[in-house]
Amino acid sequence: MELVVKSVAAASVKTATLVLAVGEGRKLGTVATAVDQACEGAISALLKRGDLLGKPGQTLLLHSLPGLKAERVLLVGKGKEEALGDRAWRKLVTSVAGVLKGLNGADAVLALDDIAVSNRQTHYSKYRLLAETLLDSEYVFDRFKSQKAEPRALKKVTLLVDKSGAAELERAVKHASAIAAGMALTRDLGNLPPNICHPSFLAEQAKDMGKAYKGLKVEVLDEKKIKDLGMGAFYAVGQGSDQPPRLIVLNYQGAKKSEKPFVLVGKGITFDTGGISLKPGAGMDEMKYDMCGAASVFGTLRAVLELQLPINLVCLLACAENMPSGGATRPGDIVTTMSGQTVEILNTDAEGRLVLCDTLTYAERFKPQAVIDIATLTGACIVALGSHTSGLMGNNDELVGQLLDAGQRADDRAWQLPLFDEYQEQLDSPFADMGNIGGPKAGTITAGCFLSRFAKAYNWAHMDIAGTAWISGGKDKGASGRPVPLLTQYLLDRAGA
Repeated sequence: MELVVKSVAAASVKTATLVLAVGEGRKLGTVATAVDQACEGAISALLKRGDLLGKPGQTLLLHSLPGLKAERVLLVGKGKEEALGDRAWRKLVTSVAGVLKGLNGADAVLALDDIAVSNRQTHYSKYRLLAETLLDSEYVFDRFKSQKAEPRALKKVTLLVDKSGAAELERAVKHASAIAAGMALTRDLGNLPPNICHPSFLAEQAKDMGKAYKGLKVEVLDEKKIKDLGMGAFYAVGQGSDQPPRLIVLNYQGAKKSEKPFVLVGKGITFDTGGISLKPGAGMDEMKYDMCGAASVFGTLRAVLELQLPINLVCLLACAENMPSGGATRPGDIVTTMSGQTVEILNTDAEGRLVLCDTLTYAERFKPQAVIDIATLTGACIVALGSHTSGLMGNNDELVGQLLDAGQRADDRAWQLPLFDEYQEQLDSPFADMGNIGGPKAGTITAGCFLSRFAKAYNWAHMDIAGTAWISGGKDKGASGRPVPLLTQYLLDRAGA
């Protein structure tokens, strides 16, 4: 779908569908009133019949109104006079997108400039959320269906805005398009079946990205290199699988070489059986989503490359498959990490932190400004925060604050959890420097405490996206594309964009 920005009168636009907002009580805003006058009061006359009350997201489709060049007019309710929240704004846009998909029109024009959205006073912030929602609604994953989805008739959507806001809106569309492309890539990778999307496959995707974009260098470390580097924890996770592990390094230089990079670290467990600590069978198919941390880093990098942000960015993808076999790691095994610290593996299903801890040590060589790891790490995070909010921890209050702020503005929110020293004691082991689990209490926090021991050389934050990376069960099951909006917003802020 192409998004276009124009500054013209809504009544004069030639289009298959013109979209206008109606307030509760059938109140017309400035734009809708002007269109109503152009069609000699036809809209207000129809509203008097009570077909549309103006509640948020309600729609009414009108055909062939006199005096207009638009073939149809789609009225959408915007609710009462007070400003909409982000959730209501998204629902309204999603409702419009749903109706437009069912029509045969090749284009549509959205004249929604007079809708107020709380905390989004600028054209940029309001319309970026609209554009992301519209573009994300186009996503379809039917690669493995014998009957593909019908091609969408809607090819172009024009956003009408007054001239004073046109430049802001153009920027919003540009950023939203890059973020939506990144989310689509993240969703594609997450939704792929694990017999196709394994560590070597992700390595090939990285190499293809390196060929497609200038300024991106790609290096893939195989299992021998991982072992030779002393990454005993990382290597241990993959040793039970026929699919060898890979550490994928993507290095984007958009700024001067002397400028320190930001580093994103993604957990890429392409399938997680739990290893010897085998998971229950019910719902285990969804463990293909255990690589969504790596997928979200791929998607964020895609957005950065599309926008050619003036920053340096290193992406480290820790990819392995966690399987049970005669060669698999056992509970009770002790491994030595790249940092020299030893870990007693008490539960092989706590494998994400094992690939991440060595990767966090590897990140030191880039002398980063900040390191953020993203992982579907703990079921405890879903218990704590549900499926709406990502968990966030870190060793630097400024970095954590920047990520929380980015999440608010991107409508991709996170919530900070504590990393108090008392929690660290739960990782004590009588046989090694630490255990890889801290018992049943505060599982998300003790996982963060574990990672913090490998991230002391730089400013670091950890995002647990176990509840937000995918929608579980039912017909709507699938990867969500989160937290690509949050991460991209954070990098846009760092780039001053």
